Amino acid sequence: MSSEKSIIKLPKQGDLYNPLCPSRVIINHVSSVWGSVILKALSEHKTMRFSELRKQIDGVSEKMLSQTLRHFERDGLVFRKSYPVIPPKVEYSLTPLGQDCAQQVLDVCNFIEDRMYDIVNNQMKYDKTPNRISWQEPADFSRNQKRPIHNR
Repeated sequence: MSSEKSIIKLPKQGDLYNPLCPSRVIINHVSSVWGSVILKALSEHKTMRFSELRKQIDGVSEKMLSQTLRHFERDGLVFRKSYPVIPPKVEYSLTPLGQDCAQQVLDVCNFIEDRMYDIVNNQMKYDKTPNRISWQEPADFSRNQKRPIHNR
C-alpha cells in the first residue's frame, strides 16, 4: 500500500444540490448560527482574541467557538496567529477569502437584524393560523425586548 495521498480532482465550482459536494460542508460551517456570528464579529473588529470573541458572542460555549474557528481555519477563512508567551496568546482574523465570505454573510445578517420584527410577526401570525402544525414554539417578542422569551 502506498503512503502517498490520492489527489481528488474537484470541479472549479461547487454544486450545493449534490449531496457529495464538499460545498455542503462549507456552507454548513458558514451558515450555522455561530459561524455567521463569528464572521460578523471578526469583520467588525478585524483581529480578536478567543476571550474577546467569547465575550462578544453571548451564549457561545468554548467548545463551539473553538470548533467553529478550527473549521474556518481549515476552510481558509480565518487566520490564527499564536504568540509564544505565557499565558498563551492567540489572535484570529479573517483571511482575504474570509473577508469575501463575511461580506456575503453580513448582507444576510443585516437583512435579518433589520427585518427581524417583521419576520417574527409573520411567524406569530402563521403559528396562530388554525389547522397549522407549529414545528417550534412561537416567541413572545416585542420591540422593547432584546431576546425572545419562550412560553413554556
